[in-house]
Amino acid sequence: MSHFTSEDEALLQSMLRQLLQSVKEKITGAPSVECAEEILLHLEETDENFHNYEFVKYLRQYINNTVGSVIEEETEKCTAQSQGEVSGYDTLVQHVTKKTRESKEYMEMMHAMKNVMMVVVESLINKFEEDRMHNKELDSKTKKERQSGYDTDNCSDSDSSFNQSYTFMSQEQLQLLVERLDPIQPKEVRQEALQTLCFAPPSDILNSESWPNLRKHLTMSLSDPDATFSEKILRFYAKTFSSSPFNMTRDVYTSLARHLELYFLSGEYSLRISAGLDVSNTDINRLLKKVRLLNEYQKEAPSSWIRHPEKYMEEVVESTLSLLTVKYKPNHPASPDFLSPVYFLALLDIKAVWFKKWTHAYYSRTVVFRLLEKKYKSLINAAVQQCLDYFEFCKAAVHKNTTVNDFSQQHCSDKQNFSYTGPELQYIYFVHSLCLLGRLLIYKQGRNLFPVQLKGKKDSVSITDLLVLFTQFIYYSSSYPKTAVAAQTDSYSPASLVMEILQVFCDQTGCAAECLYTDAVINALLHPVQSLLSGTEVYLNCLENTLIDVADILARIAAVEDGLSFLLYGENEKTAKEDSPTAVHVIVQFTKKLLHDDISLLSGSEILPVVKGAFIFVCRQMYRTCEGLQMLIPYALHECIGEAWKKVNLVS
Repeated sequence: MSHFTSEDEALLQSMLRQLLQSVKEKITGAPSVECAEEILLHLEETDENFHNYEFVKYLRQYINNTVGSVIEEETEKCTAQSQGEVSGYDTLVQHVTKKTRESKEYMEMMHAMKNVMMVVVESLINKFEEDRMHNKELDSKTKKERQSGYDTDNCSDSDSSFNQSYTFMSQEQLQLLVERLDPIQPKEVRQEALQTLCFAPPSDILNSESWPNLRKHLTMSLSDPDATFSEKILRFYAKTFSSSPFNMTRDVYTSLARHLELYFLSGEYSLRISAGLDVSNTDINRLLKKVRLLNEYQKEAPSSWIRHPEKYMEEVVESTLSLLTVKYKPNHPASPDFLSPVYFLALLDIKAVWFKKWTHAYYSRTVVFRLLEKKYKSLINAAVQQCLDYFEFCKAAVHKNTTVNDFSQQHCSDKQNFSYTGPELQYIYFVHSLCLLGRLLIYKQGRNLFPVQLKGKKDSVSITDLLVLFTQFIYYSSSYPKTAVAAQTDSYSPASLVMEILQVFCDQTGCAAECLYTDAVINALLHPVQSLLSGTEVYLNCLENTLIDVADILARIAAVEDGLSFLLYGENEKTAKEDSPTAVHVIVQFTKKLLHDDISLLSGSEILPVVKGAFIFVCRQMYRTCEGLQMLIPYALHECIGEAWKKVNLVS
């Protein structure tokens, strides 16, 4: 049973408590199998994760191996009777169930389970009494000794379900525990109380009347200078998150978020972006552990919060947004160099997976977007500002003919694996901001948050402005910074991230119409193409990759009826001007030049055939309809393709 998880542990502990209660109150002799059946049925009704536990899967497999053949045999007999007594699904199930219960195999299985249960429960009762006596002895011993080695971590969160023993506590004991954990108590008293807390089932603690006061004490104690003390509290929190339902764990989460918010607002915190971040530092490492615990819960909570009242979810969402916008609170001395909580979250969840999960379901994203609009819009403003700042850096680097890689590499220290420079932190936050905004714009409620007004800017930033900015990242940052996080991978480059976002937009009808089908966005997308057509100087990194990315988005737009219409006629067909040709004309002219090898900057390129193929595919998407074909006929594109094909055959 060593493969059981912590969730199985919680299930088993719950069953054992109920079995022991049944033994004490109802059963004078050996416990019956019917008692166990009642407990399992009750747990199945009350626990939504019941069928996912390894223990339950084991029971199901055991039953299937024992009486599975009987069930199959009876089912075949019944289904073979076309006009017999047994007809209808419900009647069939009842008949098979009755026959199975009367079978010899079933009787033997129940007898075997009863014998095993008698031994197990007897062993559990003995173990329970032994543990109770052992804990009493341990309590009296620790009061006398108070040795320096006491702080060894006995609050292990090991995966082994049976390496730990729990102490079931009464309300009086819990109240005494709360009093001993009060920060005004001596250190030794609090350590002893915390040790007892670690042995108590989290569900008993959270369900007790003393929990509100205990939560306050634990929140305050998280700031304790003794690292082992706060570490044990975090372990208790982690165990609670893994073994308790959402309606209980929300209190633990909000208390941890509140503790972090107060810490960032306090004068004790003084970290700055320009100074970088050394994660090997003990204090910073402790801080990252707290943020990581929050982030793990953020990604798990959406799977269960729909089963609970909306106000519970709102508490979690609001405490999170309040923490992430701590820099913009009235009582905070604003500083552009302030290393805010969102940087720590970005370090641990660079692609903002937590936000993706929170906005996946309508139920939760409605709450998230409502709170963003009413109270925490500064989080969106800061993300937009970060993208604008990074774009200015990329643009300046390209015009100076330097690579964007310098952004992360120019100040790398000898401890690169354990520390981040200021520019690296800025880039990590930029990636987090880009992913968050990309997710936000998918939904109508998210788009309603725009335009946003940035501090120190006269004009507001609209959705179109933001999409133009995203598009420019494709050709101004094809070469990406290899940070400590993104080393040897292309998945964190701005161009790759923007491509992922735009590809998702293309698949969403409403989103594409509002975000992509505008002249400003398509002109930005075609900027490198128009520059090559006109012969103007092009400041681009990795030109071929940029053109392939542009062609990919154009092909996706052309694959949809509304998108094709936009490429053919522009944003507004009636007001289209002759001196500013629509996208289709620019694309076809560029494709012809490619086929004629008439672009000097691309001559000799190894991947030029790939670029040609990408733009031919765009044209194919456009001439697949009568309207598109009529628009492309004057360009005699088919003749150019034929000539190019002959040339390739001659060379080969």
